[in-house]
Amino acid sequence: MPNRLAEATSPYLLQHKDNPVNWWEWSEEAFEEARERGVPVLLSVGYSACHWCHVMAHESFENPETAAVMNDRFVNIKVDREERPDVDSIYMEAVQAMTGHGGWPMTVFMTPEGKPFFAGTYFPDRPHHDMPSFGQVLEAMSEAWETRRDQVQAQAEQLVGAISSLIPPGPPISGEQLDAAVQTILRTFDATFGGFGSAPKFPQQPVLDFLLRARGAHPSVDEPLRFTLHRMADGGIHDHLSGGFARYSVDRKWLVPHFEKMLYDNAQLARIYLWAGIELEEDRFLRVARSTLDYLLCDLRHPDGGFFSAEDADSEGEEGTFYVWTMDEFGDVVGEDAEEAATYFGLTPAGNFEGANILHLDPGSDEPPNLERITSRLREHRSTRVRPGLDDKVIASWNGLAIRALAEAGAALGDSLYLEAAAKAANFVRSEMFADGRLQRSWREGVASGNGFLDDNAAMALAFFALFQATGEEVWYHHAISLVDEFSRFANEDGGFFSTSDDSEELIKRPQDLTDNPLPSGNAMAAEALLIASLLTGDIDRRDAAGSALAGVGRLAEQYPSMVGHHLGVAWAMNTGTKEVAIVGDDRSSLTAAYWSGYRPYSVLAQSSGPTQAIPLLAGRTSDNGIALAYVCRDFACNIPTSSPTDLVAQLSEKEQPLPQRG
Repeated sequence: MPNRLAEATSPYLLQHKDNPVNWWEWSEEAFEEARERGVPVLLSVGYSACHWCHVMAHESFENPETAAVMNDRFVNIKVDREERPDVDSIYMEAVQAMTGHGGWPMTVFMTPEGKPFFAGTYFPDRPHHDMPSFGQVLEAMSEAWETRRDQVQAQAEQLVGAISSLIPPGPPISGEQLDAAVQTILRTFDATFGGFGSAPKFPQQPVLDFLLRARGAHPSVDEPLRFTLHRMADGGIHDHLSGGFARYSVDRKWLVPHFEKMLYDNAQLARIYLWAGIELEEDRFLRVARSTLDYLLCDLRHPDGGFFSAEDADSEGEEGTFYVWTMDEFGDVVGEDAEEAATYFGLTPAGNFEGANILHLDPGSDEPPNLERITSRLREHRSTRVRPGLDDKVIASWNGLAIRALAEAGAALGDSLYLEAAAKAANFVRSEMFADGRLQRSWREGVASGNGFLDDNAAMALAFFALFQATGEEVWYHHAISLVDEFSRFANEDGGFFSTSDDSEELIKRPQDLTDNPLPSGNAMAAEALLIASLLTGDIDRRDAAGSALAGVGRLAEQYPSMVGHHLGVAWAMNTGTKEVAIVGDDRSSLTAAYWSGYRPYSVLAQSSGPTQAIPLLAGRTSDNGIALAYVCRDFACNIPTSSPTDLVAQLSEKEQPLPQRG
């Protein structure tokens, strides 16, 4: 008989609806039940594409004996971290404080007031490598609650105190700090295999974007960036048949992925490969950007335009089954090209993953002349396999990342397909994911999960700004500004932003997410959106608010710059100098193409057929008797307008001195 999760909207929670565990969704009713029964709460947090979440579910939550202990001695709450990032972030801090590391599934034991007293991640069904079994943990937590409750509650109070302190704001991030951050990051560069640090190896998209932004002042960035992007594209982390990237590599070589494919990873990587391809003049990177975006459009798109969240790591009960090949199967499918193709994709009889092969490329591999035919055959055969599970909820912030990538790709590559997809997704969000004027966190089958968090509002503001800059359609500007105005609901009076709004459910603390790995934090994206809004409107208060949000990570920037890559990228813009560009005229395509011919994260574009008072940057801007003109401005002081695309690029390439810091 299904449990309470049968009524959930989350695909992850629905995966657990037939467990013998009496699961609750996160709710006040669940905690009231714990108080009435006088038992602790067991919180389990995960997400639908998580392999080890599936393992723990199969080993423990589907086991009737284990479930009986859970039901008798605890109130059990299951949370989808993607629907409730506020709950996830708070209790992940507790896990990290107690264990020194984090991850999913997350397992937290707490008082009926929601205060954690013991936390961990995956627990096996039997003792393993100094790790207790989940059954042993249940027994120990129950015994401690029954016999040492005062001590347990005191420990919970201490832990809440430890995770409740906020990082105090510091001075603005200086140019010297930014230069030092570049050098600190480069010292962790893996010159043998690319990337930063060792296994497990994540793409670290915000760090890659920061380095791309900083390369003009630091030419030494180019080769590590180029090498990393090539090696990631070579590796098994990259799907060589259908495009897209897995979440991370379990090894240093980018060979063996953790096979789930997330919308947020692929949206960010598509954008990075796009701009790196243009800036580093690497056609291969542009092909990777296109194939990644095409993966989103083909495999992660709702028929009405929004984007689903993820594809699972598992199919047919095993991780990676959909993606790997034996030599025999590969040869049967490829046919006469099999020997050459096997060499190209690195196949061996022994395999590189549990007796099978993950397709990958050795650096400098010669491309077979019949590669298109080879990949077509492999792709067609793979499509007959059981696909990994699809998490078909639509998350606002992740859709914002995808819409931004598509809009910028459409403008930079001159591809109307990407622009149309971006607009369709944005219209989906506008029509399906707003309630009473408030952006919702997620949507599935017509049901929204509740008001969005800071990252939802900030990412969608950036997406709407990108669509406005790419198309000149004024409606996107107004949608973006309305979301920027929503940031006041999240403001911290000491500077920066909380993750939750001022009318959100009260938790044991109000979360403030300041780290950018692998997702840009809401705080960083809000700072960027405020900066863009200030450049388009001339509102200096918004620029100051952006600086205040960035100041909150000054200490992290000095010690752990890889944790705040997106913050650093926005700070680089504010330290280096920004430009406002207005392009006006009916036939402005050559000028807008010139603007989009390079990565310009330190400028904004407003384009229109004529002047408009609705957008301050376009107010009073006119064409020259029908000839389109471009106005390049800084702090609303403008150069002589130009009709020459070459001159526009030259003006945009001029280095500016930083603006003085405001007191």
